[in-house]
Amino acid sequence: MYVCLCNAISDKTVREVVRRYQPVSFQQLRHFVPVGNQCGKCIRAVREIMNDEMQNLPLYDEIA
Repeated sequence: MYVCLCNAISDKTVREVVRRYQPVSFQQLRHFVPVGNQCGKCIRAVREIMNDEMQNLPLYDEIA
């Protein structure tokens, strides 16, 4: 599903970026994915997706 229609960014793309780069803030996420820079309607949905993915990331102890 597209969360940012202005830039054609899907929720899948946002989830993959969060898993791979683990941004600590929305501003840092925007360095990897161009969201929220035009109309701004996607900001709430992208933040929810980011928070959801960050909660599901394994801890460093679980990886090693």
